[in-house]
Amino acid sequence: MNFYDSERMTDLLKPHGYQLDDNEDDADLIVLNTCHIREKAVEKTYSELGRIRDKINTRKEKTGKRSIVAVAGCVAQAQGKEIIKRSPWVDIVVGPQSYQNLPELIAKVDPVYKNKNINIDFPTIPKFDQLNANIEKRGPSAFLTIQEGCDKFCTFCVVPYTRGAEYSRPLKSIIDEAKRLIDVGVKEITLLGQNVNAWSSKGLDDQNWGLGRLIDELAKINDLKFIRYTTSHPLDMDIELIKSHRDNKKLMPYLHLPVQSGSDNVLKMMNRKHSAKEYLKIIEKVRDYNPKIAISGDFIVGFPGESEKDHLLTISLIKQVNYAQAYSFKYSKRPGTPGSVFLNQVNEDTKNFRLYEVQELLRSQQLSFNKKTINSKMKVLVLKKGKKKYQYIGRSPYNQSVYFSSNNDNLIGSFIDLSITDAFQNSLTGNILSDF
Repeated sequence: MNFYDSERMTDLLKPHGYQLDDNEDDADLIVLNTCHIREKAVEKTYSELGRIRDKINTRKEKTGKRSIVAVAGCVAQAQGKEIIKRSPWVDIVVGPQSYQNLPELIAKVDPVYKNKNINIDFPTIPKFDQLNANIEKRGPSAFLTIQEGCDKFCTFCVVPYTRGAEYSRPLKSIIDEAKRLIDVGVKEITLLGQNVNAWSSKGLDDQNWGLGRLIDELAKINDLKFIRYTTSHPLDMDIELIKSHRDNKKLMPYLHLPVQSGSDNVLKMMNRKHSAKEYLKIIEKVRDYNPKIAISGDFIVGFPGESEKDHLLTISLIKQVNYAQAYSFKYSKRPGTPGSVFLNQVNEDTKNFRLYEVQELLRSQQLSFNKKTINSKMKVLVLKKGKKKYQYIGRSPYNQSVYFSSNNDNLIGSFIDLSITDAFQNSLTGNILSDF
């Protein structure tokens, strides 16, 4: 979602005379778009701000010009004035629901940079209604936010406090933006939301539509070839969406559905509102409708009160699901969340060992899934050139990076049929069969 927000901020600023510059040494404006989901990301924000301070000081010494520095995103939302206090060279702090005001905030920075502009409001008019309709050129694949915020209040998560309550963009707003993305050359769209499958809106028939109906409507756009979505919640996985994975050929056979733990005891403490058995039933139903689908998930290891028995239940669930990909992390205290004050915090050594066990199992499953694709044929969207001569990188329907070679100098944005020749932990290699 931060990639999407960063692109939209770029779209906002270009009509005001700004353009992207890869060299920070020359930048008149530096925007740091931040994440607050884990403690490490917050620490990295302040570390990066220290590096930026050195850059802007060097520029001022050489040219007499001082860059404007803005901090955006969820750390901005959560910490506000604390950012200015710890990093006084920051001029603007703007939250993820207010970045549409960035041009106005920049204009308010005075010539000697003594004032500080902070906007971490949750406006009554959704930001999507205020964003500039202009979309600059994208690559072959683009993100499109359709839903923001969360009403689930998992005890480990800061999202309800940094992104606010669940909000679904209206159908027309999404369709219009999707068409503008296609007009600038996008072939694949990934629909985004903190709980993307909680999206609902009045449809074209004046009935309430869910994500499945939205995907089916987007699939009618001729030049949109691949559709993906992330991140989902088990409670919002309805039969309409599951059927789309069977019937909609543009919807990729890949489902990211976090469970976080295999223990009902831990799930209850996390306030997940579903059991491990209910999660497994959803996975079973999804696979009944589409046996070829790849399943991905998220796991938090070492949540307060997690026992060795709870940990082994998570291992058992992972074995039952057999994931194609998954993300796993040690529990990280987030200020303001209920979990941060729970008793029975798990010590770091135990967290580390349990995370190692979980990740080793997940890595073996991912490698096994990848190896099963050897000698299969895949249609791959070519995203960019690789580091080696004649090398290209594409993405498979199962969300794998695929490397292949061609002396054709104009394949980016094409769909290529490949024969998969080898598989590794995080990628595949293939040879061209035909291109489209």
